[in-house]
Amino acid sequence: MATSKPERLRRVGPLRTFFGRPEFAAIIGAILVWLVFASLELAGVSRGFLTVRGTANMLEVAAQIGILGSAVSLLMIAGEFDLSVGSMVGAAGMIVAIGIGQWGWPVWLAVGVAFAFALAVGFLNGWVVVKTGLPSFIVTLASLFMLRGATIGVTRLITGRTQVGGLDVLTAGDPVANLFRGNLFEVTEAGTGAKVIFEISILWWVVLALVATWILLRTPFGNWIFGAGGSAVAARNVGVPVDRVKVLLFMATAASAALLACVQVLNVNSGDVLRGEEFEFRAIITAVIGGTFLTGGYGSAIGTFFGALTLGLASGGLFFVGLGNEWFKLFLGALLLVAVLVNAWIRQRASEAHR
Repeated sequence: MATSKPERLRRVGPLRTFFGRPEFAAIIGAILVWLVFASLELAGVSRGFLTVRGTANMLEVAAQIGILGSAVSLLMIAGEFDLSVGSMVGAAGMIVAIGIGQWGWPVWLAVGVAFAFALAVGFLNGWVVVKTGLPSFIVTLASLFMLRGATIGVTRLITGRTQVGGLDVLTAGDPVANLFRGNLFEVTEAGTGAKVIFEISILWWVVLALVATWILLRTPFGNWIFGAGGSAVAARNVGVPVDRVKVLLFMATAASAALLACVQVLNVNSGDVLRGEEFEFRAIITAVIGGTFLTGGYGSAIGTFFGALTLGLASGGLFFVGLGNEWFKLFLGALLLVAVLVNAWIRQRASEAHR
């Protein structure tokens, strides 16, 4: 006679399993934020949230945060932080802008140098963390200031200013540039007949989220990431190359920052040393909203995707209501606090379930 499953296991259905997933709160949060601002639109408090143009703008904001968040969430699951990604956006962006605008490099070379620089800095960050045992928070905080300062200083030394523009003529029709600034698709807005463009950065965001999810759930490397964040000592004891995993993830976060830099510079045809400011915190908030624990070992790339969507919806919703950037920062802080409390509750429930 076949042995029946324990009663405790039989009671866990698919709905309850979904409620226990790290991305559950992020999905519910995105739906609630959309419902709030959609209700305000229908009540006449705001105007533009439910339009095609408004949707395109909000997805563009979400995409820029989500491009960073996909890589940052993997690093956080492995138990580390990278606070230098925002400064890397500015640094890599200026490499592209100066290379094309000042030195006449072809786009492929400028982009290649920017990615090579980002990978080198990411490797250095990871190497210092694993070799010294210093907290990654401190190491990458130092990198944040060094990168931002070097970007401003070198740019002023080369150009005499902090912005480089006029790249549209130099990059017109370039196939490499079109990978980062091309249109994903166009939609004709009902009523106005205007063409609304959905940027290709949205595709980058979706692809990176899917790749990160595949890595976490379908590859041995994904198991290594969870192991490194859950217990590095235990992971090493079963043969997981913890140091190599962490160094590679630091390189991945830096590369995601370089990707975002290329998207920003080649879309607006200019570079600015202050690009990416505060994006390191938004990327972390996105991951936390998505169910990633600050202590590592638990998280979801799909959750981070919906976390970025939540921030994009909130940014657009507040804009259409007529509230300024300071209210978005208030929303970010409140959402981070709520997400941390929810994550702590989930962790407590999981701990009680295993007693």
